[in-house]
Amino acid sequence: MKQPIEPIRIIEGREKEKIMEILLEQFGVEKIPGKIIKRGKEKIFLFTGSLTEREIQNLSQATFVERVGVYFAKENEGELRLSIEGTQILKNEIKKNIVELNEEEKETWMMGHEILKKTGLKGFVVIKYKEDMLGTGKASEEKITNFIPKSRRLKDKSIEN
Repeated sequence: MKQPIEPIRIIEGREKEKIMEILLEQFGVEKIPGKIIKRGKEKIFLFTGSLTEREIQNLSQATFVERVGVYFAKENEGELRLSIEGTQILKNEIKKNIVELNEEEKETWMMGHEILKKTGLKGFVVIKYKEDMLGTGKASEEKITNFIPKSRRLKDKSIEN
């Protein structure tokens, strides 16, 4: 039996304040450029278009709407894991928990591997190479865990087919 699809919700009020508090605490982000939209419990989208909440609701009642906006972040046990696009959209707003990689580390990261690096940070961190934001990883004492989806990873040139 098919599970019912949860409706698209524009997040406002206390729920939006909570997300903004988490963004401030984790990454120093004070503002975001758009509306926060959720479908389900975890996935958060950012919408900067001109549709009103009522227009979005009417559209989703008339036809299936998978999502509105850009996949921005995932809620994970009171923390937010920003998507690659989320880190790029907030590039100028992110003020803390940034880990800068050198070129070799960047190649390793983009192939989907974890980075063995002591950062002094714990929890979700934004990965940066020069001026480019490369997504979010989870830092522990010795390494940074990678969340780049397999479909978006660079091919590892050291592995033969």
